[in-house]
Amino acid sequence: MFQDSPIYDRLIAERGDVPAQVRREAERVSRELELVMRPSQSLGYDRPHSGYDRPHSPGTGWQRAGMLPGPRPQ
Repeated sequence: MFQDSPIYDRLIAERGDVPAQVRREAERVSRELELVMRPSQSLGYDRPHSGYDRPHSPGTGWQRAGMLPGPRPQ
């Protein structure tokens, strides 16, 4: 990203490659969140050996999109 940048090279030498460290940590956290944000799999649903066939219907269950600020629709 910052090729031929003596200031950036000096900062890396003094402090380490902080952006790369942050990027790796963010990727690790993202992978962990992907695991815990899948409630149907983590609770044992949808597994062949679970013996429980949960019906899939659109619009129910976990939605990944965040809620907008303001009053909730009734």
